[in-house]
Amino acid sequence: MKVKFGRWIKSKRESIGKKWKSDHPNFQIGIHTVLPEINIVKLITSEEIHNNQDFFEKCAKDYRNLATKLITAFAKEYDITINPELPMDTLRHTNKFGYEPVGEFNGWKYAFHGIHCAFTNKETGQQIEVPLNYGLEFGQLDPYFFVQFIKTTQEYEPIPVKLFCDYADGKRILEEMVELGKFEYINSNWPDEKGVVVKERSKVDVPIRKTNAT
Repeated sequence: MKVKFGRWIKSKRESIGKKWKSDHPNFQIGIHTVLPEINIVKLITSEEIHNNQDFFEKCAKDYRNLATKLITAFAKEYDITINPELPMDTLRHTNKFGYEPVGEFNGWKYAFHGIHCAFTNKETGQQIEVPLNYGLEFGQLDPYFFVQFIKTTQEYEPIPVKLFCDYADGKRILEEMVELGKFEYINSNWPDEKGVVVKERSKVDVPIRKTNAT
């Protein structure tokens, strides 16, 4: 919903918006910095997350399994040595390791960017981003990417709860699931950075070889 302010009241939009933020925690209240308007988006509630915690736990496990499967298969396809300490050493946006940073593989489009590799299934449209800065743990969940994965996975249709704002809803889900004991924080290989993963994790074998690649 968008609320527009006329010229006689537009000066009050910031004070009104701040009050709405306080009074309505289950909505994202965006106070436009230039235009005389406030944008309002419903967010997922704690109760909805509690009621669907088993679903979100399954999604996180599926995410981890698929991410590990894809990046392992990619490494095998291009005979890439995965550094168990920092996979980004040989999995990154460059063609120096024998593969193009953007391309197609086994029915998936892939694109290395930043600290992730994005995979999109050419047939189903399913999207998943594989993190490359948590050692051999490829199930780290980014709020936005996790919700995108849920929304593009046909198996989950119909999704049992509506998701309106990908990042904000995803952030709430991750934080609430940590509080519920279903997810937990882990440290990244990068200093002062941590991420969220599903707590109940089965052992996933990732074929690696020791490497001195930099």
